[in-house]
Amino acid sequence: MNDIDAIAVLQDPVRRRLYEYVVAQGREVGRNEAAEAAGVARTLAAHHLDKLAEAGLLESGSRRLTGRSGPGAGRPAKVYTRAPAEWSVSLPARDYRTAAELLAEAAEQAGLDAGLCAAARRRGEALRGSAAPCGGLAEAVELLAARGYEPHLEGAQGAEGPAGSAAPVVRMRNCPFHAVAERFPPLVCGMNLALLEGLLGTDGPVRARMDARPGECCVVVEASKNNNH
Repeated sequence: MNDIDAIAVLQDPVRRRLYEYVVAQGREVGRNEAAEAAGVARTLAAHHLDKLAEAGLLESGSRRLTGRSGPGAGRPAKVYTRAPAEWSVSLPARDYRTAAELLAEAAEQAGLDAGLCAAARRRGEALRGSAAPCGGLAEAVELLAARGYEPHLEGAQGAEGPAGSAAPVVRMRNCPFHAVAERFPPLVCGMNLALLEGLLGTDGPVRARMDARPGECCVVVEASKNNNH
């Protein structure tokens, strides 16, 4: 299936809601849960979820949702997660990824990391405009969501995340520069950090820092050490 056909699958509003819900969870989602979230019958949800998997937008598998094993544990249920593949459409055709990779390769070979980070920080400041530095983690989530980072708050009371987290932190399930970052991680991740420093500000109640974790953006946002916000 080509990119246009895959993206066209999301034209159906129910299918789009199901896809967005699964993506937002950052984990495997069963049919019952997805159906309830989308407000549709389980059979209809199953149909659309399978269509999304056929299009390559979701991946499907099976596991026991009860968490038990052995006799009486029930049959494995079908579950879905976002597929790792990227899809994009440009009319007429454009190839910005190749240009970005060539520029990144040249910058890396020429040792232009510092200059790239300085430019990224200026771009982040320009995106923030005359607004004050980000006022807190909730505001950071809104700003990052608008930039496509798919942020989620981890470690706060009532929020998802591993038990015993020392402090809340905003992690991001999507890196907008993922394809180039895979080939040039130090260069592009440093650029990404500088961009977010400019966007969020460095003298407010939050700060961005590196904390790479598989499958997520290399940058996280947390409360500044000098602030109690």
